[in-house]
Amino acid sequence: MTDRSAVAPSDRASPGEDRPPGSAYQRLFLQILDRHLGRPIRFEIGGQTLVAGRASAEAGAPSAVTVRVHDPDFFRRVTCYGNLGMGEAYMAGQFDVLDDALPALLTILLRSRVDKEVSSDVRLAVRCLGLRLRNAVAGRVRNVRRHYDLGDDLFESFLDTSLTYSCGYAESAEDDLERLQSNKLERICLKLRLEPGEHLLDVGCGYGGLLIHAAQRFGVTGVGVTISRRHFEGARRRVEEAAVSGRVAIDLLDYRDVHGRFDKVVSVGMMEHLEPGEQGRFVGKIASLLAPSALGLLHTIGGNARRNGHDPFVQRYVFPGSRTPKLSEVSRQLEDHGLAILDVENLVRHYACTVERWWERFRANYHKLDQGKYDATFKRMWEYYLACGIAAARVGECALYQVLFTNDHARDLALRRV
Repeated sequence: MTDRSAVAPSDRASPGEDRPPGSAYQRLFLQILDRHLGRPIRFEIGGQTLVAGRASAEAGAPSAVTVRVHDPDFFRRVTCYGNLGMGEAYMAGQFDVLDDALPALLTILLRSRVDKEVSSDVRLAVRCLGLRLRNAVAGRVRNVRRHYDLGDDLFESFLDTSLTYSCGYAESAEDDLERLQSNKLERICLKLRLEPGEHLLDVGCGYGGLLIHAAQRFGVTGVGVTISRRHFEGARRRVEEAAVSGRVAIDLLDYRDVHGRFDKVVSVGMMEHLEPGEQGRFVGKIASLLAPSALGLLHTIGGNARRNGHDPFVQRYVFPGSRTPKLSEVSRQLEDHGLAILDVENLVRHYACTVERWWERFRANYHKLDQGKYDATFKRMWEYYLACGIAAARVGECALYQVLFTNDHARDLALRRV
């Protein structure tokens, strides 16, 4: 990355000095950043270089990133629509961040919490304009997304070989994606205290990686359910290739239609994609599937903001209608269905590591994808989606919870987590 250990004298502005003329949106956006950025951001606009966060720059803080603006309409979009507007501006090629530092830019903006720093009257004006990194844009944005046919080729470009599309577990900052996901699968199995011969249900099983790992390493039998035909076909193929088809079954089935009792039940990365009214029913169904003294584990992205929900950009383009639950909501739903919580772990630091690996792999492998199917606009949309995940995890705007629970309040459990 280019050395920006000092702000060039030509980039500095003395107090009260007016900026070069620009649109009202540009002036408003830069003025607000001037007051509230913790580190300066350099903007290259039409041959000029401006620094936002001038107080920090004058105090000697180096510019963290450089944003090259190709179209001044960028400022209107980001001022009126916050992160949704910034994401759409990125998709449209209206700006780039030098040195591949898009995640760093979003991290700075999110960490600065611009809307929380302004006074109440300015806050109202800012909210009317939508200048918030996590603007809900409620009632103003249709719940739509581009209808690309997302196939295995896309997920193979950035996931590990098991195509596990959820947070991994890093035992070391140097762990690669394969190790992150292998660690996570092993850790879930250990938390569930899997024993040979037990019957395991995986709700929303994806490509079956957890069931295959559990069958091979712990000798369990298992059932995975998914409503995705692509996942169903891929998981069945992988179960066959792993030679565990006699112990693992994959069903194309809605979780509401599952029947029976299971010694252990797990769901990884599904709960956050359910609409709010569905999350309680989901927990209730899981409770009904537990055998006596059974254990269950929920692995879900969680929200830390007072008003939860996916980022508006992610809502529109990636996961429409979804909502990240708070830990308090998850715990209340478990308790309302007679379940006792045994352990809670927040893996948000591991989530940052995981999405960083996804970002790196996608950018390295995009050229291998069908450019007609995944065009340049899609590429930039996916980059922005991954960068949002990195920023939210780094700043702690999201959480990643693993919640272990049982239907037997008197159940013995080892003192160690794993």
